[in-house]
Amino acid sequence: MQGTAGAGGPGVRRVLAPLALAQFICSFAGSNMNVMINDISEDLDTTVQGVQVAITIFLLVMAALMIPGGKLTDKWGRKRCLTAGLIVYGAGAVLSAVSPGLGVLIIGNSILEGVGTALLIPPVYILTTLLFTDTASRARAFGVIMAMGGVGAAAGPLIGGLITSAISWRAAFVFQALVIVVIVVLSRRIDDPLPPDPARPFDTVGAVLSAAGLVLLVTGILAVDDNGWLALGLLLAGAAVLAVFFRWVHRRERAGREPLLSVSLFRNRTSNLGLITQNAQWLMLMGTSFTVAAYLQVVRGYDAIETGVIFTAATLGILVSSLAAERLAERRPQRTLVMAGFVMTVVGIGVLIALVAGSPSAWAFAPGLLLIGLGLGVMLTPSVNVVQSCFPESRQGEISGLSRSVSNLGSSLGTAVAGTILVSGLSKGAYATAMAALALIGLLGLVAAGLLPRGGSPAGAARTAGAGTPGRP
Repeated sequence: MQGTAGAGGPGVRRVLAPLALAQFICSFAGSNMNVMINDISEDLDTTVQGVQVAITIFLLVMAALMIPGGKLTDKWGRKRCLTAGLIVYGAGAVLSAVSPGLGVLIIGNSILEGVGTALLIPPVYILTTLLFTDTASRARAFGVIMAMGGVGAAAGPLIGGLITSAISWRAAFVFQALVIVVIVVLSRRIDDPLPPDPARPFDTVGAVLSAAGLVLLVTGILAVDDNGWLALGLLLAGAAVLAVFFRWVHRRERAGREPLLSVSLFRNRTSNLGLITQNAQWLMLMGTSFTVAAYLQVVRGYDAIETGVIFTAATLGILVSSLAAERLAERRPQRTLVMAGFVMTVVGIGVLIALVAGSPSAWAFAPGLLLIGLGLGVMLTPSVNVVQSCFPESRQGEISGLSRSVSNLGSSLGTAVAGTILVSGLSKGAYATAMAALALIGLLGLVAAGLLPRGGSPAGAARTAGAGTPGRP
């Protein structure tokens, strides 16, 4: 089979390149708009909150559709879903580049790019599991993909800022479309290891219920600033719909019919704790990105390029720690790495708040952002490996969709929570409050990481990574 790998020669690297690039561009899309807030709001005659809604809807669409997207890979085929997702995403990027108003931007960026991402990300991780058959090469492959995801999210503000300042914010979407073209060309080398099963049933009712519940939850968070009672109603409605969803899939599973998501996935305590850490990590990453970008532009009046340059510290931190992830996994248990990552990230947030409050210099952001980037990079891959290793290969498609949905929900919540606090009063006080809320989430993630099993030698990290995989921001 073309591209199937053991140790990983040139042919294998050619297979990995489009998969890693796909993760990079999807994570990039979730954060690069943060430095365009002023430019987009002025050009499209909208508000900061309007741009925040567009960003949040993009992340929410991914979270809501990632589980259905993962299930469709069995029915349509992994390669076909990957290609379809790339085409839909590319069309959304082009539409966003020419959008005359916020509504069209939401259709292009938030809807089409979100749907495209939900279709293409599950195949990225499932194909990696199937194509990289040797545990060591698979561990390295997942390390590269997760590193590209983290760097894409952190480098989004810098690259977006450079393009916006040099040309315009619209050119940033043209850049995304061009990268998609490159991925489509490179992915022609990938063969789907398994044939699709068109006759396989798809749980449409479950897909609608899960998506509706997630949409209601995040919409409720967004509505807190405008109407507290409406927000409470939406949150309760979202919880109720998700309760109905879990009851539906449980009954479907007991009847011997294939559900959208097996409830047995939630019976594994280690996996559940790992999912909590994933959610917290992406919540902090995207929440920090939005909060700092909004503060720099709205409060301090920095332009897109200045904002992007300041974010270089976080990008550098994620890149350095992600590249060292394989060596760290050989020396330290995954539980230790995840806990260390949370500690470093929370300390970084504290340093960021303290230094920025006491200095008007842009350099005051660097130490805190660097620590945040280092902490996130240390724990992104181990958290994913903890979850994926809990299930056999036959369930990797299902757990991959759930893992990515939980991570993307964290991204949505990070932008929603931070944005809701900020739009209530863009001032130093609101900025510090938003960052303090993210630090609290980090502490909760640390508690979840501390409850992970103490077992698992450093050498077990390679076996863990080889057991399965994730996807996101």
